[in-house]
Amino acid sequence: MYTPSVDQTDDEPFITADNSRIPRNHSSKTRWVALSRDLLQRWGGPLDYGDAVRISGLSPELDGVYTVHDTMNRRHRHCIDVLMNEREIEGRMDDIDFGRWEKVKITKVTSSSSEWSEG
Repeated sequence: MYTPSVDQTDDEPFITADNSRIPRNHSSKTRWVALSRDLLQRWGGPLDYGDAVRISGLSPELDGVYTVHDTMNRRHRHCIDVLMNEREIEGRMDDIDFGRWEKVKITKVTSSSSEWSEG
């Protein structure tokens, strides 16, 4: 999970890699994700900015459909990062919702679904 803050992003935390603007009062209902470069088409991956993806294996509260808007730092591979609002995180989710998940599945939401899952 990440929040739009300079310590977790870059010097323009409310502007994503595809130049979308994160609303200042966004909520978890915004449902945006950042992907590691190996998952994005411009670096040979199967997904692109604007794609809707179904994510499962995070937690009951976080599983669902998200839109790809951002790119993670180049040091990450086979990773997703869910945009969250810091105010909503406090007290709402268990520690299990944070950190590294082992069996996450990402499915592109289209009529001809393509999948990626960490092996």
